[in-house]
Amino acid sequence: MFAVKDWNIEAMTGYAPITTYYTDFGIAERFGTKAIRDTYQNAKRNWGDNVKYFTEIVMVLNWKIWEHNESNREYALLYNRLWEEAENYAMNHFKGEELDYFLRTTD
Repeated sequence: MFAVKDWNIEAMTGYAPITTYYTDFGIAERFGTKAIRDTYQNAKRNWGDNVKYFTEIVMVLNWKIWEHNESNREYALLYNRLWEEAENYAMNHFKGEELDYFLRTTD
């Protein structure tokens, strides 16, 4: 068995996570880049139309970039590519109040 780090975003920012995405990606990391990509694709496919869940995906991806920036460059670069894709998707997919929520929450 292995431990997965806790996402301390609530203590740092006041944002209370509503999904298990941080843990899901942490588990995927144990299995490599393909598992990380698969986790992202599954999350996007299942929750890409839910602004709150998809916003959290973007937040987790951004967090993971910085988490791995110095320790695992391959993961950091992969997370950055996924974050860019997700950010672009959100900016082009969400409109009105949904886009406002996305922007406010990720700010």
